[in-house]
Amino acid sequence: MLTEEDARRLVLAEIDAVRSHDTYDLRILRVGSLPFGWIFYWGAVWDDRNGQRPRLGGNGPFLVDRENERLIRTATSVPIARQIADYERRLRREAHARNIAAKQAAQQP
Repeated sequence: MLTEEDARRLVLAEIDAVRSHDTYDLRILRVGSLPFGWIFYWGAVWDDRNGQRPRLGGNGPFLVDRENERLIRTATSVPIARQIADYERRLRREAHARNIAAKQAAQQP
């Protein structure tokens, strides 16, 4: 099971991979709690030259699942609430499949 600090390290490693292709100072900007883990919003920090935050493409937030240690990079073209709901449905389907498999295994002689 991941802690928030463990999740932060996973996200920072992903950001570092992007950072090697970008000249902006990229950081985690905000973290929110979710029932299954956290959502990490990230992007470029303020540009000192013009006082604005540079616009990036493809910097959708990361979802991190504390139980199964998944890091999910979200799309910027789909509303984040929909992506969270889709992932929660996926978790319910996986739990249901595990329960069925456990019941079948218990019924085996």
